[in-house]
Amino acid sequence: MSKRKLNRRQQWRINKIQQEREARARKREQSAEEALEEGQLGQEQIGLVIANYGTQVLVESESDPSLRQRCHLRANIETLVTGDRVAWHPASEDSDGGIGVIGARLPRNSELQRPDRYGDLKTVAANIDRILIVIAPYPEPFANAIDRYLVAAETTGIAPMLLLNKTDLIDERNRDSLEELLAPYPELGYPVLRLSTKTGEGLPELLETLAQGCSVFVGQSGVGKSSLVNALLPSAGARTGALSEATQKGTHTTTAAELFHLPSGGDLIDSPGIREFGLWHMEEAALLEGFVEFRPFIGHCRFRDCRHQGEPRCAIQEALTDGKISERRMNSFLHLRNSLESENKF
Repeated sequence: MSKRKLNRRQQWRINKIQQEREARARKREQSAEEALEEGQLGQEQIGLVIANYGTQVLVESESDPSLRQRCHLRANIETLVTGDRVAWHPASEDSDGGIGVIGARLPRNSELQRPDRYGDLKTVAANIDRILIVIAPYPEPFANAIDRYLVAAETTGIAPMLLLNKTDLIDERNRDSLEELLAPYPELGYPVLRLSTKTGEGLPELLETLAQGCSVFVGQSGVGKSSLVNALLPSAGARTGALSEATQKGTHTTTAAELFHLPSGGDLIDSPGIREFGLWHMEEAALLEGFVEFRPFIGHCRFRDCRHQGEPRCAIQEALTDGKISERRMNSFLHLRNSLESENKF
C-alpha cells in the first residue's frame, strides 16, 4: 500500500510537532541531569516498569518492591513498555516531587508486538513468558480469530494458551459448537483451560500456570480479561464493562497496560482490549510457519512459488489429503493470507 502524499501544510504541522517533542525531550534531559548534579537522586539500581503513562513510567525497585516511583526518561532512551527492566535512579527522600530518572533499558527477552494503524510494529509489552488468549461464549469466538492470535504468538516465540472464560454462560445452545471449535488445539500443543469467575471453575489451575513467569491476557473486548484480573487479584481494581445488549460485544475498560504481582507467584500484565490482532506486517513465509502443523511440509512443494491451492505436487495439499492438516486450519490459513493480500502487504 503506497503512502499518502502530504501537502505542504500537513508536512509543516508534522515537522512542528516533531520539533515540539524534541524540545520537551531536551527539557526532560536537562531536568534529569540537574537532579543528578544536585544530589536529588539515589544510586543507580535495577527496576521493573509496571505501568506506562506516556512521557512517564512507573518503576518498581528489583531489590525493594515496596519502592515505586514515577520516572522521567532520558532523551536517548528507547521506548519503554510495561515489563521492561531498566537501570534507574530513584528520587531521594528529601527531593521535591519524588520523580526518578531512567538511564537505560536492559535487553528484552521477548516482545509482544502489534501493528499500529499505519502498519508499523509497536511493542505493547516486554519480557513475556506466556500469552493467554481469552475467549468466551459471548462475544461469539471464531476459528480465524483464534488462529490469528496463535500465529502472532508463534512469530514472537512466546508460548500461547487458550482460556475459555465465562463457562457459566455455556448451555445447550452453544456447548457443541464451542467443543467443536476448541477440539483441534490440544493436539497441536495448545492447552485449553476452562474458567468461570462466577463459579471458580479453573481458577486454581490458572494460578498454577501464572506462577511460572510473566503472562499477558489478549483477546477481544468483552471476553472478561478485566474480570479475570479482579478475580485473581482483587486489589488490582481493573474496571469491568458490560457487553452491549445489541451487539454482544464489549467496550474497552483497561486504559493502560499494567503489571501485577500475584500472591501465589508470577506476574500478570493486563493490557487494553484488542478487537483484532493485526498481522499486516507478516510475510507469507512467516504466516506458514505460524501454523505449527504446516512446518514439516514447508519447502517440499514442487514449485517454489506454490500457492497451496491445487498446484501439482503441493506438499501442503498432500498433507491436507492425508489428514495431517485439518481442513478448518487450512481454510483459516487461506483466510488470513487473503486478508494480508487485501492490505497489499505481501
